Amino acid sequence: MGNQVEKLTHLSYKEVPTADPTGVDRDDGPRIGVSYIFSNDDEDVEPQPPPQGPDGGCFPDGGDGPPPPQPQPYDPRLHEVECSVFYRDECIYQKSFASGSAALSTYTPENLLNKCKPGDLVEFVSQAQYPHWAVYVGNFQVVHLHRLEVINSFLTDASQGRRGRVVNDLYRYKPLSPSAVVRNALAHVGAKERELSWRNSESFAAWCRYGKREFKIGGELRIGKQPYRLQIQLSAQRSHTLEFQSLEDLIMEKRRNDQIGRVAVLQELATHLHPAEPEEGDSNVARTTPPPGRPPAPSSEAEDREAVAY
Repeated sequence: MGNQVEKLTHLSYKEVPTADPTGVDRDDGPRIGVSYIFSNDDEDVEPQPPPQGPDGGCFPDGGDGPPPPQPQPYDPRLHEVECSVFYRDECIYQKSFASGSAALSTYTPENLLNKCKPGDLVEFVSQAQYPHWAVYVGNFQVVHLHRLEVINSFLTDASQGRRGRVVNDLYRYKPLSPSAVVRNALAHVGAKERELSWRNSESFAAWCRYGKREFKIGGELRIGKQPYRLQIQLSAQRSHTLEFQSLEDLIMEKRRNDQIGRVAVLQELATHLHPAEPEEGDSNVARTTPPPGRPPAPSSEAEDREAVAY
């Protein structure tokens, strides 16, 4: 996980925040905090320099040179990876392009507004960028974690021109009431840097909706057996599984896969990962942990700017 240092600090149960509106977290047991890296994985794409002639000057005709290539329409089936997330034997997340499913269809920001209700989770997607998650709070506005700060902005501004979709059904946890989701989001507007308990926009938005401490930094025990599995679908009959100690680690890897794209993920698995022998009765699934020298959830340079103990 980048240059993260595994520094464990014991916390009492009462010191761990809860998202339940009643102030009671029914999940008993101690939690352990860890050192972590603040994430800034939603940076804008750097602007490209204006086209120049062969000698570094303007083109001879005084124009801007040849027109830029038109961007290809965004197609989730081409750019995204089908995957499932398991906690032990329970499936807690699934992204599938099953026949007849319209859940992953994307819309322009203006059309997306017509589909949103307060408490909905919204995901903005674009090729070669990290997906950006937000909580719709009504009145055309969303609350989201952006550049180390939780902010409230119009949905059309938060999209930054990307297409979006409502993703309430990707995680299979039972959601809080819409009013509680909105309260969770609005209560953290203005929080930034060391006040944050999330490393990316997806973890923040999912925490607002489901209230699970697993989405928070250091929200669960990180020693012993790796209970989380990220199953990446390679084809209709084949999949590859990675194992993780925590949900936050797994989310970072899943987001990295979304950013580099389906083709790069499949090439990486074919080139760098060496599947273990499949278990009996599991002939189509290769299960590994990230190989030595590769962190479980690599991050961009912008994500490595600051590490502190939580």
